[in-house]
Amino acid sequence: MNHAVGTTSPASSPTALYQQVKEYIARQIQSGAWQPGDRVPSEQELVTRFGVSRMTVNRALRELSEQGRVVRVAGVGTFVAEHKPQSTLLSVVNLQDEIRMRGHDYACDVILVERVAASIEVAAALELRTGESVFHSVCVHREDGVPVQLEDRYVNPRVAPDFISQDFSGIKPGEYLLRNVPYDQVEHVVDAISARPSRPRNLKCRRRNRA
Repeated sequence: MNHAVGTTSPASSPTALYQQVKEYIARQIQSGAWQPGDRVPSEQELVTRFGVSRMTVNRALRELSEQGRVVRVAGVGTFVAEHKPQSTLLSVVNLQDEIRMRGHDYACDVILVERVAASIEVAAALELRTGESVFHSVCVHREDGVPVQLEDRYVNPRVAPDFISQDFSGIKPGEYLLRNVPYDQVEHVVDAISARPSRPRNLKCRRRNRA
């Protein structure tokens, strides 16, 4: 990784000084050297250890407190915070499994799999050049024969180069991607847009006429 080089020495930068204190405390907690409930060295002890101002130490402790790593008790001291279970904001699930867990029949109609030129919007979303080749698939998911979800997907060929050559009569596009693309390379965006004319037809629902 390349780092920008400036004229100010990192060791003399006020930002670097408070960051040094913050990273030292975080490392002790991360390594398990300091357990939840353990008292963190006092501000004065940290001032002496690092040779920095009390304001610098205070900033480091304040940011660690805001991040939930430590708890500050006025007049008493600073303590390692209890571990809190982490949860993701969004769970990527396989709709097929979800429907079958409800005891219902699942089916998926793969309507389209093609290679197309990326529009401006698709290129921006996939961080590609406009007009660059992408994969496009359209599927309708059914629960007990009733269409419940229309999947209109664009896939970056660099992430899943074999997507276009798959036989989706067995494994479906979404399931294939869940199995073959690491989650840290997935960005899930939920947005409300106006339906194109084909979408109500694919989902077998009526279009509402505007008053």
